[in-house]
Amino acid sequence: MFCEKCGKEIPDSTKFCPFCGAPVSKAQDFVNKAGEAFNAAEQELGSAFDEVKQSFTGNSANQQNAGGQYNGGYQNNGAGQYNAGYQNNGAGQYNTGYQNNGGQTPPPYRGERLKDDRGLASYIILSIITCGIYGYYFIYKMAHDVNVACDGDGENTSGLVAFILLSMITCGIYAWYWYYKLGNRLANNAGRYGLGIQENGTTVLMWCIFGTLICGIGPFIAMRILIKNSNMICNAYNRTHGLM
Repeated sequence: MFCEKCGKEIPDSTKFCPFCGAPVSKAQDFVNKAGEAFNAAEQELGSAFDEVKQSFTGNSANQQNAGGQYNGGYQNNGAGQYNAGYQNNGAGQYNTGYQNNGGQTPPPYRGERLKDDRGLASYIILSIITCGIYGYYFIYKMAHDVNVACDGDGENTSGLVAFILLSMITCGIYAWYWYYKLGNRLANNAGRYGLGIQENGTTVLMWCIFGTLICGIGPFIAMRILIKNSNMICNAYNRTHGLM
C-alpha cells in the first residue's frame, strides 16, 4: 500500500509510515485496496469496449485502402484476379511467399493476436449493462480464441449458436457441460505451452453445481477459472507466435 501523506509505498502491516511518520489506518488500507480494484475493473472495461469496437470497425487484417476498398492481404495481379500472397514460380506451381534460404525453416506464421486480458469484472458489468448480450459475445470470442490456440488437439469448442440452442433445449445443463469440456481442454493443452494448470473441467463443474448453493457465486468462480486459464493459454500462444 501507499502512504496517504507522502505517497511512498510501504508494507501492508505498517502502522506508521517509515518515511514521514504519518499513521496508517486500516480504513486507509481498505480505501487503497478498493481503489486498486476499481482501477483494475476500469482497465478491464476499457479493454472489453475496445474489443467490441474492433469487432464492428474491423482490424488490421481488413484495412481500407486509399480507393475505399478493403483487402485481407490479397493483391491484384493486373489481370483482374487476386492472389493471397502466392506466386507462380514458372513451373505451374505456387509458393507461399517464402523463398529458399539455404534449407532454413521459414519464419513462423503470424496470424491474429488472441485476447489474453479478459476479466471477470468486465464480463459481469457489461453483461448487466447489455441485458446479457455481451455475455454471449464473450462466450463466442472465448470459444474462437481457444479453438485457435488449441488447434490440433483433436477437439473443438462449440460456438455460440450451439451454446445457446442446446442450453435452451437442456434447460441450462449443456452450458455446464460446455464449461466442463472447456476446462478440461485448457488443462490438457497447458503442457504444449509449458504451463501448469491445476483446475480442470471437474473443478469448474463442481463450482457450477454446488457453488450455486453458496449465495449463487459458484458460476462466477467457475467463469473466473475459465477466464484465467484461457488468458494463460492465449498469452502463451501469442508469445510462441511472436504476437506480443
